[in-house]
Amino acid sequence: MAFEPPRRLVRALGETAPDGDDWLEKLPEAAERAVALRELTAERVQVPGGRSSLVVLVRTAGGTPAVLKLAPRRARPESERAALAHWGGLGAVQLLEAETAEGVLLLERLHPDVSVRSLPEAKALLEAAGTLRRLWVEPPAGHPFETVAERTGRQAEAMRAGAVAGPEVAPLVDAALAAREELLAAPPEARLLHGTFRQSKVLAGDRMPWLAVGPDPVVGESAFDLARLVRDRVEDLIAQPSGASTTRRRVKRLAESLEVDQERLRGWTLFRAVESGVRARRVGREQDAELLLEFASWL
Repeated sequence: MAFEPPRRLVRALGETAPDGDDWLEKLPEAAERAVALRELTAERVQVPGGRSSLVVLVRTAGGTPAVLKLAPRRARPESERAALAHWGGLGAVQLLEAETAEGVLLLERLHPDVSVRSLPEAKALLEAAGTLRRLWVEPPAGHPFETVAERTGRQAEAMRAGAVAGPEVAPLVDAALAAREELLAAPPEARLLHGTFRQSKVLAGDRMPWLAVGPDPVVGESAFDLARLVRDRVEDLIAQPSGASTTRRRVKRLAESLEVDQERLRGWTLFRAVESGVRARRVGREQDAELLLEFASWL
């Protein structure tokens, strides 16, 4: 079969590597090689798929449904493999191969078209939060993962250099950077975190009702992970006349349900929303930027 990368993937990788690289060009051949090496039967490429990897629905030689995932080095697939191995299927999709070629993961098949976003909002938040709680474990000794301080340090430098954000956004950027400095001064814990958790990253499974996929793991405090969940369905929040008060209630409810400090959650939610908004504006996604920055102004 043809392993054509979905347009969503092509567009997203163009944003993260504006100067281009040859990974996409070599992808169809790499996918064919990965399928043949494992004696897999390819069914179809998942569309629209993710923003950082090609996902192919396959069957093993024994007929077991599985997923073959190929990602470029800048998407940190080896870090994802290490995190999935450490979680061992508890709360997250399970690895079917411990060791394999760089940038290739063979995973258990979940239900790729059924995420918790299909549930009513309150139920979706509850199920997503419960899944996230299971992922917050002690990182392995001598772990290879980036820390929250390291990741947000890079992001903060990009925000400071981001004149493209415009003067009207400067107060939000200043507030977000100040929040980061304060939060990193006394982190309460160091847990293995999903790193990019949201409702669409929680898929229905057979082994467990809901399992997380697609981590970009990082080590730090739980509030950093939960902050991304706070702004889920941001377009719906913005459309509500009571969006600001709904957001503040969501922060409170999630903080209480997962025993996370409410002010720390608010601070990381502010930082992550502003960082995402500034980055969206930098690559020309103006509508996304406006939504995220308006959301951040409510915090």
